Amino acid sequence: MADKRDYYEVLGLQKGASEDEIKKAYRTMARKYHPDLHPDNVEECEEKMKELNEAYSVLSDADKRQRYDQFGHAGMDGGGFDGMGGFPGGYSADMGDIFENLFSGIFGGGTTSRSSSANAPRRGKDINTGINISFMEACTGKSQEISITHMEKCSGCGGSGCESGTTTDVCPDCQGRGSVKVTQQTPLGVYSSSRPCPHCNGKGSIIKNPCTKCRGVGRMRVQKKVSISVPAGIDDGQTLRVSGEGDCGINGGPAGNLNVSVSVRPHPIFTREGYDVHCEIPITYAQAVLGDEITVPTIDGNVKYNIPEGTQNGSRTRLKGKGIKHLQRDARGDQYVKVYIEVPKNLSKNQKELLQKFEDSMTEKNYAKRKGFFEKIKDIFA
Repeated sequence: MADKRDYYEVLGLQKGASEDEIKKAYRTMARKYHPDLHPDNVEECEEKMKELNEAYSVLSDADKRQRYDQFGHAGMDGGGFDGMGGFPGGYSADMGDIFENLFSGIFGGGTTSRSSSANAPRRGKDINTGINISFMEACTGKSQEISITHMEKCSGCGGSGCESGTTTDVCPDCQGRGSVKVTQQTPLGVYSSSRPCPHCNGKGSIIKNPCTKCRGVGRMRVQKKVSISVPAGIDDGQTLRVSGEGDCGINGGPAGNLNVSVSVRPHPIFTREGYDVHCEIPITYAQAVLGDEITVPTIDGNVKYNIPEGTQNGSRTRLKGKGIKHLQRDARGDQYVKVYIEVPKNLSKNQKELLQKFEDSMTEKNYAKRKGFFEKIKDIFA
């Protein structure tokens, strides 16, 4: 008696637990320690189940629970537990409910035959590959042929798996049913279930003369060329789906898809943000001061653009509609051109003298930002 654990502890409960809590705890623990789920540790699980059964038989019975709460294990003498059989007089209505729910979870529905699922049409697997294209190809779109390897229906047997001129035979073990009945002795009693026939793998038939080309599988791995269309506007990291070019289906099921991941190589001039294109163009100091007409590259070709007098470093201009085409509609993004003034280097002595004369001729009105900056400094430190 001293070796027995507290029944509430066995079920992971506190004293005063409700009937529903007791039933729920037992179901949870029974699933956890069922021997069928632990084939390498059957003996220990059977002992756990024995302990769980005993605890539940007491705590689920109002009279027994009252005696146990008052006297502990001593009040249970003569209770008539029979160990692995569970409870005296057989299973109660609650235990039948527990038994049904427990094994339906373990065996997937008990007596339901799986032969139908073994022969049911199944969709083929998707296959994945990738392509690498240039920035301009992503902007304009292209057609490309790629090489893939996928599963196709065997040309020798048409997918049956049988050598030409032969057919499948009825499985002698299950007589074509695809399932066999299995009876198991469990801690909760004897349980019968239907399982897929191991001889025919649940199909109900066997192949005596396998196709020499596919060895009875009915499918073969084949390399082929597939033409894909890359739409204008595709972005780096997006995926194209080509329907029906994955592995062929099983038992007449549909083929899977071919998923093509697109990688776009960087461009030396352009960068992309959504459907907008960005580029930076260097201009000279004189162009910035006096203004000028410059050539601006776009994804459609070069265009002319007039730089206004007094253009500041970092100024940005939008070229409307010169960006990338949207995938789902005809609209296009814009192109943004940012100019930066390149400061000249390696000036000759004469150039430096000329530049200094030019600088000496400048007044504060020529440098509005510089003037405003120093006026702010005066105000701060006045």
